[in-house]
Amino acid sequence: MEHKIVTHWQGGLTFESDNPSGKTVIMDTNIEGQNERFGLSPKAMMLSSLAGCSGLDVISILNKMNEKIDDFKIEVSGELTEEHPKFYHSVRVDYHFYGSDLNKKKCKRAVNLSIEKYCGVMEMFRQFAEVETEIFYHVGTKHNM
Repeated sequence: MEHKIVTHWQGGLTFESDNPSGKTVIMDTNIEGQNERFGLSPKAMMLSSLAGCSGLDVISILNKMNEKIDDFKIEVSGELTEEHPKFYHSVRVDYHFYGSDLNKKKCKRAVNLSIEKYCGVMEMFRQFAEVETEIFYHVGTKHNM
C-alpha cells in the first residue's frame, strides 16, 4: 500500500503537510531570535508517530481482550546524534497504565504484541536506533500531564 502526502511551504520556515486521512499538520523549527512557533518539529513528530502507532495497537488489543483501563499514556524520549545529519540513535518508550483493578498480564501482553509484531513505526526505528521499553502500572484513574 502506498501513502502519498504533500508538504507545502507556508513562508518563513513553516510547512503544512497533509495526510491520507485528509487532516493536516503544521511543521516548523526553532528560529534564533524568534519566540513564536506555528507547528511541530519534524523530528519530534517521529517520536509522536512511534507513540501513536504503538498506542493504537495497545488499545485495540486491550479492547479485543475486553480489558478495561481508566487511562493510558506513552512517554517517548529520543537522543539525537551530535553530528549532522542528526537522527535518533537511542529511544525510550514508557507505557503508563492507570486503573484501580489493572490486569497487568493483559496489559503486558498488549504492549509486547505491539512491540514485537504490529507496530511498523517501532520496526522502522529499530533500523537506526536502539529502542528500550518499560511498562508502569499506576493505581488511580487519571494521569497528570
